[in-house]
Amino acid sequence: MKTCIFILLFLFLGFADLDGQSVTTDNVPFPSASMGLKTNLLYDLTSTLNLGLEFKTGRQYTMDFSVNYNPWTFRRNKKFKHLLVQPEIRYWFCEPFNGHFLGIHGLYVRYNAGGIHFPFLTSKKNESTRYQGNLYGAGIGYGYQWYLSPRWNLEATLGLGYVYFDYTAYSRQCNTCTKELYDNDKHYFGPTKLAVSLIYIIK
Repeated sequence: MKTCIFILLFLFLGFADLDGQSVTTDNVPFPSASMGLKTNLLYDLTSTLNLGLEFKTGRQYTMDFSVNYNPWTFRRNKKFKHLLVQPEIRYWFCEPFNGHFLGIHGLYVRYNAGGIHFPFLTSKKNESTRYQGNLYGAGIGYGYQWYLSPRWNLEATLGLGYVYFDYTAYSRQCNTCTKELYDNDKHYFGPTKLAVSLIYIIK
């Protein structure tokens, strides 16, 4: 918000060039960010490795692309192994990397999960079943970025949309042996993106 106010002030005075240039006065910089690396702190808490890249594509548009990977098997053979890819096109109300934005995102997940109850796949609480398959979806989102320092931002975003699951269910007879039970698919409407991200501004 502060950056937007300063930009409007400089426009009024005739001293600002907003075509990707930085504006300075009295040795105080007001940089126009164009690219940042990010990590979703919520995914970090689940031990999911993740990295995102966002870059400016227009005066009020950016492209955000994130990859999330969980390769771990936990105690009692519980696991939520997955590879998640999620691109998003964003429209910023003021300027990229500052304030409110709206986004349209897609997502693809390859997963292998077991020992955990998944209510969106089955209503039965059967934690001895393992599910392996694919997830495809799309949604719309809203978010906000806060300026922390010349190199750091904080972002919160929430997305809602549609997801299609296809999967094979296996019985978990032991840690190393399983038996195929059935193939199935599911449709889901609800949250498709949730993030609290720490962003490092590259340039």
